Amino acid sequence: MIPMISSMEEILWVKEKLAEAKQQLRNEHIPFDEKIQLGIMLEVPSVMFIIDQCCEEIDFFSIGSNDLTQYLLAVDRDNAKVTRHYNSLNPAFLRALDYAVQAVHRQGKWIGLCGELGAKGSVLPLLVGLGLDELSMSAPSIPAAKARMAQLDSRECRKLLNQAMACRTSLEVEHLLAQFRMTQQDAPLVTAECITLESDWRSKEEVLKGMTDNLLLAGRCRYPRKLEADLWAREAVFSTGLGFSFAIPHSKSEHIEQSTISVARLQAPVRWGDDEAQFIIMLTLNKHAAGDQHMRIFSRLARRIMHEEFRNALVNAASADAIASLLQHELEL
Repeated sequence: MIPMISSMEEILWVKEKLAEAKQQLRNEHIPFDEKIQLGIMLEVPSVMFIIDQCCEEIDFFSIGSNDLTQYLLAVDRDNAKVTRHYNSLNPAFLRALDYAVQAVHRQGKWIGLCGELGAKGSVLPLLVGLGLDELSMSAPSIPAAKARMAQLDSRECRKLLNQAMACRTSLEVEHLLAQFRMTQQDAPLVTAECITLESDWRSKEEVLKGMTDNLLLAGRCRYPRKLEADLWAREAVFSTGLGFSFAIPHSKSEHIEQSTISVARLQAPVRWGDDEAQFIIMLTLNKHAAGDQHMRIFSRLARRIMHEEFRNALVNAASADAIASLLQHELEL
């Protein structure tokens, strides 16, 4: 894949050099892939207007979102005086992406995207709406992105993209994405994938880190360390241990994308403030959650834990699904 291509002359020059390299390998009897594909980075705006010609010579495209944003908007992203104008949610940039993807697909070629934009969970619905064939991102971002994509409807994402391209400002696009996220907040508060049984975490620190990491893997949180910091801020005010070897760490945070009740049943108790805890129920609600949902659920859960029958049912539950069903019933979720 060749970066910084701006003209057909450059593509033809690269193909000439590639042909020379292939011939040299043949002459030296060195095996190689005769059908190796050649692609280019789409990061210089001029290429967007010769995509049809490029497709006659190359096999695929990869949008370099960082540089394309910079060159299309004429903004040096490393210059603090103008970085506020560097915004990949600019409606003009979104229209440019849509134009490029449609033009490439009309020629029967595939097109992907790399750069910072691909790893932003909040923007993922727009990228799905574009119909990209591939997204490139750092390895730690992949699990959350895959989980998030599994929850998205491509037709709804296309509608969202059309609305975003009709916006007049980047701020309008941000508000549109925020509204879309809120419509996605109807995922169940408690599911088996957010429940871990017989965990071997040996400290409060390991518990909070492990449970927030699990939210990342479940696609419900993009920044587990920031969410963990919000939980610790609550712990600094007062310990969330309730006695009976139970604890309810909780936070209303902007760093949880889908409000969630997580559970960890530990192999052995850990210190939790002045007490110990072996059964952890973690409540993380999105800061935009309606009304007093956070405290209503917390209060209801705290009252239930006072009852021995409820505690025993949780401790002795045979599976994560059984715990999820019990919490949904008892908390009237």
